[in-house]
Amino acid sequence: MNGLRSGVCAGALLLALGTGAAFAQDLPGKFEGVTIDAKLIGGQQYEALYARIPEWEAATGAKVNVISKKNHFDLDKEIKSDIASNSITWCVASNHSSFAPQYPGIYTDLNALLPKAEVEAFVPANVAASTLGGKLVMLPRAQFDVSALYYQKSLYADEAKKAAYKEKTGNDLVPPDTWEELARQAEFFASPPDFYGTQFAGKEEAINGRFYEMLVAEGGEYLDADGKPAFNSEAGVRALDWFVNLYKAKAVPAGTTNYLWDDLGQGFASGTVALNLDWPGWAGFFNDPASSKVAGNVGVKVQPMGSSGKRTGWSGHHGFSVTEACADKEAAASLVWFLTNEDSQKLEAAAGPLPTRTAVWAWDIEQAKDDPYKAEVLTAFQEAAANAFAVPQTASWIEISNAVYPELQAAILGDKTSKQALDDAAAKATQILEDAGEL
Repeated sequence: MNGLRSGVCAGALLLALGTGAAFAQDLPGKFEGVTIDAKLIGGQQYEALYARIPEWEAATGAKVNVISKKNHFDLDKEIKSDIASNSITWCVASNHSSFAPQYPGIYTDLNALLPKAEVEAFVPANVAASTLGGKLVMLPRAQFDVSALYYQKSLYADEAKKAAYKEKTGNDLVPPDTWEELARQAEFFASPPDFYGTQFAGKEEAINGRFYEMLVAEGGEYLDADGKPAFNSEAGVRALDWFVNLYKAKAVPAGTTNYLWDDLGQGFASGTVALNLDWPGWAGFFNDPASSKVAGNVGVKVQPMGSSGKRTGWSGHHGFSVTEACADKEAAASLVWFLTNEDSQKLEAAAGPLPTRTAVWAWDIEQAKDDPYKAEVLTAFQEAAANAFAVPQTASWIEISNAVYPELQAAILGDKTSKQALDDAAAKATQILEDAGEL
């Protein structure tokens, strides 16, 4: 257990005097009899981390009561409902850089509750992205997200497939480096309903984010310099057509418009998908024989590029926040620290997620020396991270996503043309921004 001293002035008196200093304590501290209610992101890839919570309970004497465990989209709806009903009685919540700007005021400044040295141990860019209005509203976990391309290696070693692809397209069958080539290969590999060339998350922010990064790769922009929706452009039509054409060709599962991240992870691990753009957190799961039928057969490379020469790179990071309403902020901050400390980040990084602590990056690279797959994963995601870009910096991003994604679905399902869908989506997004006073 890490027993770091806080290195700050002691006592509630100093806080009362307005110094902003944290309580002096050994981390994780002692909080006998305290119960921390928490709302956490759910999913297979997070369970190993949550299995550490009893260690924190044993060390501190406190208890954690997980009152909700859902994907971030459903968690977002629940948090907004709590805000609307003035019923934020819980202390800790999972957060994400894409969602955090929506919650002004409900989360406390972790700089006032944690040792400065602990905050400085994180990658500065992640801390900056976790800071809103001067407040460190979440502590970054080992889950910096940017997508790279997973693929089944055996498909590219199959001599019959190589010959057939060469005859059909005139190109060699190698893992794709462009989105045009990926689409061509996805159609080639697809044999529905038993096997599909690729897949994509088809609803909520998931499809809007994928469309956004494809738009950028096609040379477009989501919001222009004045903050006005600009995605209903020629680049936007090309980006959306990529999804539309794959769906029409049956190169993706019919249910993909209802998929979210867990569906994609389970789909690729089932061995029924050739190519899968996905997050680093799935890397260990995909190569574990206990969870994946493609274990030992997984290749990973940098994400493809669009027609502009840019690679897709929608990114963000997960974290944990403490509410202003929490009656036991020091205990809650200790839990947040524990779930993001070096031991926790090493646990998560070992399964693929990219760490947000500087020291764990060095550890992770060292661990990969004798693990070819891990080295391949790190190389691919380090290159992918170099192409990373955040979502548009508007507090309305999720609300816009909720209005845009049904229009994207309408085009994918053939109910509207891509241009019609994007024009309608842009009109809705514009109204949202105007109502929010951002336009």
